[in-house]
Amino acid sequence: MKVVLFNGSRKNDGCTFTALKLVAEALKAEGIEAEIMNVGRRIFNGEIESVVNEAAVKVQEAEGVVFDSPVYWASPRGELVMFMDRLWAAAGGDLRFKPAASVSTCRRAGNTATLDVINKYFAYSAMPIVTSCYWNEIHGKTPEDVLKDEEGVQTLTMLGKNMAWLLKSIEAGKSSVTQPVWVDKVMTSFIR
Repeated sequence: MKVVLFNGSRKNDGCTFTALKLVAEALKAEGIEAEIMNVGRRIFNGEIESVVNEAAVKVQEAEGVVFDSPVYWASPRGELVMFMDRLWAAAGGDLRFKPAASVSTCRRAGNTATLDVINKYFAYSAMPIVTSCYWNEIHGKTPEDVLKDEEGVQTLTMLGKNMAWLLKSIEAGKSSVTQPVWVDKVMTSFIR
């Protein structure tokens, strides 16, 4: 089993990457393969289509996904939102029913608003949302600060363990429980 973790930061090895490493390490300790894909810098550099195409292949191969955004203005980075918009347009069908988790990384505040935005993508696609023992957030101005946030470290480690448990539970249940069949959405217009 494999989980792909998407780093929405422009920094490839900053606080957001450090947070995702905690989740990835917990997944690996539970026997789940984990790969971090840095998308924020590449999106900022105008590589949106190639990044989405690469991610779409990874999503097809993965059983679960994690999206992490740094918080600067009380919401996810624009690069991550653009990436998720395009990824859902290109590979939304491949995301259905896959366990997903959102993570936010910031110095001080804005985390829960960021998690809310990211989680709405998952809800739209019938994806089980993986939680932890607190909101999936961690604080720090530098990667070293992030690792000093003991509560955040515990939360993200538990997130990885919870993701592994859910993936294993789904795999164990496949022989006795049928996955729901996706239905075409009814699109209601409230304008008459």
